[in-house]
Amino acid sequence: MAGGKNRTTITEFILLGFSEFPKLTAALFSIFLGIYLVTLSWNLGLIALIRMDPHLHTPMYFFLSNLSLLDTCYVSTIAPRMLSDFFRKHKLISFTGCTMQYFFFSSLGLTECCLLAAMAYDRYAAICSPLLYTAIMSPTLCLQMVAGSCITGFLGSFIQLCALLQLHFCGPNIINHFFCDLPQLLTLSCSDTFFFQVMTSVLTVIFGLTSVLVIMISYGCIVATILKITSAEGRSKAFNTCASHLIAVTLFFGSGIFVYMYPNSGGSSSQNKLASVLYTVIIPLLNPLIYSLRNKEIKDALNIWKKRLFSWCY
Repeated sequence: MAGGKNRTTITEFILLGFSEFPKLTAALFSIFLGIYLVTLSWNLGLIALIRMDPHLHTPMYFFLSNLSLLDTCYVSTIAPRMLSDFFRKHKLISFTGCTMQYFFFSSLGLTECCLLAAMAYDRYAAICSPLLYTAIMSPTLCLQMVAGSCITGFLGSFIQLCALLQLHFCGPNIINHFFCDLPQLLTLSCSDTFFFQVMTSVLTVIFGLTSVLVIMISYGCIVATILKITSAEGRSKAFNTCASHLIAVTLFFGSGIFVYMYPNSGGSSSQNKLASVLYTVIIPLLNPLIYSLRNKEIKDALNIWKKRLFSWCY
């Protein structure tokens, strides 16, 4: 802590992590390490598969490869630090390190909000305007949508970072969480956080509600179009192209709503930590599975590369 005129300024925080489960330290470390390594393998493997197979060079898989890249970066802002803290006696993180961790975590989270909305629009164009799909979802538009999602996400988080750096932290400096998240930081601040909370609410409306609105409108049009399809096989095929995205959207926004809009989200309950584990660690693990398990094109691409690898080895 550094001394000021009449008050002390916090220069570092203590992350408690999962210290309430001391007997499970080794087990939790092994589980999270396994999850992190599998997440990296599956997401990077999916990116490589999409890049290598020309049949997957379509807008849908372009967005999916960017989602996998985003999830890889997203989980990597949290997991390495969390894993290293399991066996640290003093789980200290500097004020700068804490705010930077939140900045990158928040940036990637906001970017994913926008990207999921872009993916919903892609499904809308594919099902509601199949004949014009290639013209609508041009490579230029796809690139612009991904770039726009990244720029918007990082800009929104930068605004939060600037406001966060204006807050004063004079103690205590103990964060009962496994990473530096906003509710916990606001709880520790000695400053009036009213303006920050208003700004956060505005950003939530802009990113969260706008993204959800785009997704709902897109799927409303999709459902209306599917209901007009006469054959059961056609309806099933159309629904299957959207089911994976709907599951991913529900998991991402559902866990986020629980943590950030739940009345006690700023508290220290184990329930909130488990919910945070879901959207910081588990969802990046599940996304490649959700999009791959029922996807015939990805299965076919995998089989082709398995045969090629087998022929090269033997």
